[in-house]
Amino acid sequence: MMNGVRKFLEGLSKREDLKVFRPLIKAVDGFFFGVSRTTTPSPYLPHVVDNIDVKRYMSVVILALLPSVVAGVYFFGIRVILLIVVSYICGGTAEVLFAIVRKRDVEEGFLVTGLIFPLLLPPSVPLWVVGVGVVFGVVFGKEVFGGTGRNIFNPAMVGRLFLSVAFPAIMAADWREPILGGAGGFLKFTPDLVTSATPLIVYKTSHTLTPFTSLLLGKTAGSVGETFRLGIILGGIFLVWTKVANWRIPVAYITSVVIFSLIGNQLWPERFAPPLFQVFSGGLLFAAFFMATDPVTSPFTRAGKWIFGILLGILTVLIRGVSGYVEGVMFSLVLMNGFAPLIDELVLDRKFKARSLEVR
Repeated sequence: MMNGVRKFLEGLSKREDLKVFRPLIKAVDGFFFGVSRTTTPSPYLPHVVDNIDVKRYMSVVILALLPSVVAGVYFFGIRVILLIVVSYICGGTAEVLFAIVRKRDVEEGFLVTGLIFPLLLPPSVPLWVVGVGVVFGVVFGKEVFGGTGRNIFNPAMVGRLFLSVAFPAIMAADWREPILGGAGGFLKFTPDLVTSATPLIVYKTSHTLTPFTSLLLGKTAGSVGETFRLGIILGGIFLVWTKVANWRIPVAYITSVVIFSLIGNQLWPERFAPPLFQVFSGGLLFAAFFMATDPVTSPFTRAGKWIFGILLGILTVLIRGVSGYVEGVMFSLVLMNGFAPLIDELVLDRKFKARSLEVR
């Protein structure tokens, strides 16, 4: 049966009247069957002959996100699935249109972006806002730079940041209490109309700390995929174990948050929350494992990854503590994405300059 499907897709790709749709046809073929071409073996150069391409690489990230997706549906209802569908349709359409105009294959990066983006949003966000945000993120966070692999900023975070600035009332004022007990949201479309503040808002306004177990198990208001932090940790460990994500960035990020929030809490406790609360509140863990480790928008040098993570932590703690925003993750991540190439350049310049001096 699958051979028949592949022959059917190959036939479609050869038809001249469907030439304009070849990027979409190739994307479907690649998603289900991988690539048919492999590197030719050489007796002089080491090669791994396999048909695993970037689409398969992206599938590992999607598997790691499944605990967050399932938890999002459980805590916030079946409507979460609709958010994901809208994200894929709107963002995917933008990807296909750019591929057709450029006469290139559809790039596989959106397989992850389309899933991450709705997980960053409040569960009650209107569907049209999801569509606007994901299209903005795809277009201005990636396509204007040339597409997947050429983008400077994480497109999902660009879309989320745009919505926060353009629609602040929608994005910050309508948080819902999660559905708890029994089948949870698997039998409900949306949570009951009970609004609640997120843990970061509660601390900002009343200096009250949310219990650690509630933060870990997702029993608090928040974005769809950021509340069940136990699932995020398990997914992050899976990414590190499969070597899809480099462990240095999340370790540096979380460690620097702990250190600098500890210092800030000792000097200015009414502004800076304690370290454990800082790490397990907001979208910090989600960003540390799934977004800061993006190989395209983060440094590629080992030293650069450490610097990147440390600066992320410092900025996150500072923005949370002294700015008017309760969350500092999205601002710090987008800002550091812009500095990632400079960090790598400085690291390489220092490294090779030192070696040239040794040779002399």
